[in-house]
Amino acid sequence: MLTFPQAHVSELAQVIQLSVAPVFLLAGLGAIINAMSTRLARAIDRARALEAELPDATGARVAKLHDELATLSIRARLIGRAIALSVLCALLVTVLITIAFVDALLPADLSIFLGALFIAALVSFSAALVVFLREIFMATASLRIGPH
Repeated sequence: MLTFPQAHVSELAQVIQLSVAPVFLLAGLGAIINAMSTRLARAIDRARALEAELPDATGARVAKLHDELATLSIRARLIGRAIALSVLCALLVTVLITIAFVDALLPADLSIFLGALFIAALVSFSAALVVFLREIFMATASLRIGPH
């Protein structure tokens, strides 16, 4: 029969305390993913509205619609990548928390692996923010206010 060494309550309590910071990171990720999802939905809704205009459009209006649809397509891809990177970060953080508990229960030293997971999560999160910022810059660059 497989037996595990007994973890002391104080060791588990310390792991729980150390898991609080990554849990706050997960909460923040949830909020950012929600904001990104909202932006993606708005871009998709706008693209559908423009596509509905295409059959009745003529001349220069068709070209403008195609340009705006191309921009919306790029923006949607960027948001999709940012969401994927954010979800990857969340998955890495949940694995990190799980491995931290496993580390407390087993006689192995998984600290290097835990550090690598945390670094990977932060790199993924940073990349998501950079891609999201790129989408925001693209959206503001294509912003048109007033008659054209």
